Amino acid sequence: MPQVRNPILPGFNADPSILRVGDDYYIATSTFEWYPGVQIHHSKDLANWELIIRPLNRKSQLDMRGDPDSCGIWAPCLTHDGEKFWLVYTDVKRKDGSFKDAHNYIVSAPSIEGPWSDPFYINSSGFDPSLFHDDDGRKWFVNMLWDHRRRPLTFAGIALQEFDPKAGKLVGPRKNIYQGTDLGLVEGPHLYKRNGWYYLLTAEGGTGYEHACTLARSRNIWGPYEDHPQKYIVTSKDHPHAALQRAGHGDIVDTPDGRTYIVHLTGRPITQLRRCVLGRETAIQEAYWGDDDWLYVKNGPVPSLYVDLPAARNDDDYWAEKRYTFEAGLHKDFQWLRTPETDRIFNTNNGKLTLIGREAVGSWFEQALVARRQTHFSYDAETVIDFSPTDERQFAGLTAYYCRYNFFYLTVTAHSDGQRELLIMASEASWPLGALRFPYPEPVQIPNEGKVRLALKIRGNQLQFYYALEGEEELKKVGPVFDASIVSDECGGHQKHGSFTGAFVGVAASDINGNATEASFDYFVYKPVHHESDRYDI
Repeated sequence: MPQVRNPILPGFNADPSILRVGDDYYIATSTFEWYPGVQIHHSKDLANWELIIRPLNRKSQLDMRGDPDSCGIWAPCLTHDGEKFWLVYTDVKRKDGSFKDAHNYIVSAPSIEGPWSDPFYINSSGFDPSLFHDDDGRKWFVNMLWDHRRRPLTFAGIALQEFDPKAGKLVGPRKNIYQGTDLGLVEGPHLYKRNGWYYLLTAEGGTGYEHACTLARSRNIWGPYEDHPQKYIVTSKDHPHAALQRAGHGDIVDTPDGRTYIVHLTGRPITQLRRCVLGRETAIQEAYWGDDDWLYVKNGPVPSLYVDLPAARNDDDYWAEKRYTFEAGLHKDFQWLRTPETDRIFNTNNGKLTLIGREAVGSWFEQALVARRQTHFSYDAETVIDFSPTDERQFAGLTAYYCRYNFFYLTVTAHSDGQRELLIMASEASWPLGALRFPYPEPVQIPNEGKVRLALKIRGNQLQFYYALEGEEELKKVGPVFDASIVSDECGGHQKHGSFTGAFVGVAASDINGNATEASFDYFVYKPVHHESDRYDI
């Protein structure tokens, strides 16, 4: 079989849940505060994947206005019971401090394309829910339990309860069936059944550099569960020089010819500061069942950079320049933040992407920001903006964005006297205040009329902005070289390893006068670049 280099889903694609239906494979991943919710990729061969749908795409299913950064959709689970698809997900409303306000839901659909149902509300006792379809027809719901008292553990264990699909609710007793190993922070449960054993795969160690996949089993679904002889079947925690770090939170799939694979999240840090600008990505490992009926990862538990898969990967599309225009609407590569009411923040009328200035950049409620994932360590981005601000409270432009606490933003704005100018805003690991820095003390005055071409180039950990006025061919540098590694999980703020998304690049507009001033963008270019510093790029 050909060898394929990990990750299989580069860029922010965390908490993978994998499913095979016939010859079709699907992976669902977390989207957090980015709308629509849940990414589902499709493959025929485990090597070549295509984004096909984000099913949580209307207000009745998902409204994340007010959700803080790195809240929203956590750890979806995608399953099929022989008749239809089931998708389980959490909408997290609060994550910092002693409490987690985490609401769990289930939607279903006759086909992966939908239509996806309105949700059943299930519970709020913890997060990372999963649905298991037993061979006797019963359905079981598991989620981690959160104990705000820490008596004795905040991550208190894995709860099991039966789900009644006709009633749309949990029924019968609930039991904490597994408290994890001494690594702690047990979460991300998935149940399986094989040869009379129930297997429980969980994530432990937190989603940073101590992360791991833990496997346990029992003859009875209610337990007791015994730990795998190795405890952790996938982890990089004791191997800081492995190419794939932060390995954990996995799911298992079998091929039609009987091979077994496990997908898991991973990170590829850059610089001596070990910053994951591409966020948590999806990798895959070959596994096998031993004579002892335990699952083992080939050459594990440390994840392999290269894995034997049923087919070779075609990387042509991955390295192709993407030039997005908007005559046919917004391309599927793009997302926005939190709101289901898109007509309030953008439209694609007249073949342009028009953003409607709302709240300030970093707002948790209603900001007009449309962006795509950074999926390469080095790339160029470019757009042309048509925007006529009248004062400093109206600004729009090009941004490399992670969250409120880490972004770089080249804006077209105006001084209080109405003179249009270019101004760079930087929020550099600014938690908890979210205070801006203005690193280019002399704004660049520009004519009050005419479009402006805005661009940025990222080469590893270096970011440089550029601009050109209408009619000018050559881009000119503006501002200093920034540390692009700040747009990463490790600099998102909150407690250690408390940021869960990844770097995006896109366009934004704000009008904090409240006048909803519009900014139009002619196109958007994302051009991957091979660079000598990118030793782990695909």
